Amino acid sequence: MAASEENSALFPIFILTMMALPLVPYTLHKLFSSFVKETTSIHCRCSVCSRSGKYRKSIYKQIINFSTYTNLTLVLLWVSMAGLIYHIKQTNHEVQVFDPFSILGLDSGVSESDIKKAYRRLSIQYHPDKNPDPEAHQYFIEYISKAYQALTDPVSRENYEKYGHPDGKQGLKVGIALPAFLLSIDGASGGILLIGIVGICILLPLAVAVIYLTRSAKYTGNYVMHQTISTYYYFMKPALAPSKVVELFTKAAEYLELPVRRIDEEHLQRLFVLVRSELNLDLKNIRQEQAKFLKQHPAIVKTELLIQAQLNREFAALSPTLQRDFRHVVELAPRLLEELMKMALIPHHPHGYGWLRPAIGVVELSQNIIQAVPLSTRKTSGGSSDGIAPFLQLPHFSEAVVKKIARKKVRTFGEFQDLSSQERNDLLIEVAGFSAAESQDVEMVLEMMPSITIDVNCETEGEEGIQEGDIVTMYAWVTLKRGNVLVGALPHAPFFPFHKEENFWLLLSDSASNDVWISQKVNYMDESAAITAASKAIQESQEGLGATLKEINAAVKEAVAKVKSGSRLVMRKFQAPAEGNYNLTCYCLCDSWIGCDTKETLKLKISKRSRAGTRTGALAEEGSAVEDKPEDEIEEEYDDDIESEYSDDDDENDNNRNGVAANGKSHIEGNSSDSEENLN
Repeated sequence: MAASEENSALFPIFILTMMALPLVPYTLHKLFSSFVKETTSIHCRCSVCSRSGKYRKSIYKQIINFSTYTNLTLVLLWVSMAGLIYHIKQTNHEVQVFDPFSILGLDSGVSESDIKKAYRRLSIQYHPDKNPDPEAHQYFIEYISKAYQALTDPVSRENYEKYGHPDGKQGLKVGIALPAFLLSIDGASGGILLIGIVGICILLPLAVAVIYLTRSAKYTGNYVMHQTISTYYYFMKPALAPSKVVELFTKAAEYLELPVRRIDEEHLQRLFVLVRSELNLDLKNIRQEQAKFLKQHPAIVKTELLIQAQLNREFAALSPTLQRDFRHVVELAPRLLEELMKMALIPHHPHGYGWLRPAIGVVELSQNIIQAVPLSTRKTSGGSSDGIAPFLQLPHFSEAVVKKIARKKVRTFGEFQDLSSQERNDLLIEVAGFSAAESQDVEMVLEMMPSITIDVNCETEGEEGIQEGDIVTMYAWVTLKRGNVLVGALPHAPFFPFHKEENFWLLLSDSASNDVWISQKVNYMDESAAITAASKAIQESQEGLGATLKEINAAVKEAVAKVKSGSRLVMRKFQAPAEGNYNLTCYCLCDSWIGCDTKETLKLKISKRSRAGTRTGALAEEGSAVEDKPEDEIEEEYDDDIESEYSDDDDENDNNRNGVAANGKSHIEGNSSDSEENLN
């Protein structure tokens, strides 16, 4: 009985231990992650972003952000643990060792007559005939009587004095930390125990497994439906015009689950009138075009109109129910656009190449959604490949303001950036009619905008040139600079209602053939991960070259210094294609800012295979061969084939690869928004 009570008392401690083992480290991890995110998430502090309330830490918003299923579960578990600790503190008592002398109030070694006197004295106090209290009766039976018997029986007393227990030497006792009623396997208690064992050991793991498998069968690791991936892959085309990217984007299975309500029809009709000029419809036959547009799946129609509401900043036209759907659509957009980008870059070519034109269209759509700028504003104008779109992402800017400053011969965004701070201030105040505070907002955002440079190099391990079939490695250092000296920061996006980190896509492509040879996403928020990746890549590269330990440490130290100064290393490998001269372009595209994209040319010559064997070992560095021809003789890239023409049909011209290789050396073209050659 005592052993049963002892095991029962240990049951809360057992449960507390099992809860604390996973809960404490997971809570510490969550707190640390939250602290790191809080310290690294540096956002724009212009007045427009401040008024948007996206970064305002009101009590209500903090409660909403905190009230996730994970956080609420954590709180509930900690409350349960606190209750268990209180219960243990109130009910737990130190396990008493059976000491008959102490129970009878005697010193060890007393005579038998003293033992009998003590027993008679306690009997008067606790015997059931003298004391009707049930607790007194229980104490008399379990303690006083047993103590008297242990001391008056010669064998029991000898065992106690020799082994410390009346029954003699005791072996190891093993108990189960379960409540006493579960240990008495009879009747209802046995049923409860059986149900508990079946539920915890069989049904619960089975339910978790079924839920996990059901969800994993429906979603990818990025929480995007498999049906969405299949749809994107099926409808992806090599010559997909940017104007068609929106139509493909809205076909996501997540958007097909949007609720369709009759009460939304009137508001959607009004929204259609407001944004129909952006829907790529023939306005001369608007009735037929409208009927054709509305014949699509109702959820697709709703999604496309809500996306256009974001692009055109038509938030006032949305009813409260549409506002909820709008937030859901916009929240999913970055995740779905990333998957759409992967479907454009996934190998479609026998040589394993992706497609450049749809990839650029996806990035441009992402930029416009984040900055809430209409796609039509990207049409080339005034010598700028991005049109007036880069201006419209700045606070307080509108098309009227762009026209005003264009009269002062500031027609491109690059020209506007090249002005000194004082010249911009004078231009905005005197010509555009900005106040000093509004001009300061513009300056603040310009300082937040990233400037990207690419240093790309190709090498081949142990060889001086590249021959067809060789394994080639591209080393690219992508360096980010800002006017405010920050490296990792959140973009200025006051009209995008959620936090969005900057992501950059590095693409090594052949613009003439619309092929993407290499693609890699680059992020500047996690410096420690970038240091680890760069150090490992440089170390493996140097070891492959047979460098000494001192040389390896020096190279790693240099790479770490570059990462800390705002650079990221991209090292990717590919197999050299057939013999020929290739004029490649290395793009770095930002998914959040308009007009920050950069490209750099890379001239590569692949020679006919003359070496014995085929190098297919560990994918190491690339190689390229230098030809001593002046750059003037190198033909221009056919970048015009991938211009951003949002009103054109899907067409792509394939051109033969021309130009002379220049040993994997790169030539910077500069910011794509100001280049004569269109990045888009």
